[in-house]
Amino acid sequence: MANYKDIQTFMKQRHGIVAQTCWIAHVKELNGLPLRSTRTAERVKPCPPQWRLAIEEAMRHFGWLR
Repeated sequence: MANYKDIQTFMKQRHGIVAQTCWIAHVKELNGLPLRSTRTAERVKPCPPQWRLAIEEAMRHFGWLR
């Protein structure tokens, strides 16, 4: 299974940016995917809206989303 580094590499190659791990975790949370830990506080660095679709594209590429 792919990991965050694979998502970051895909994003770098396809879109020219390195997605921060907190962005990937936020998009996972928005799509109902399991996270490593449960959150009780609001996110300090949520995913910028302009990159959400690109991260979801990478997640679909690696089979995290359908």
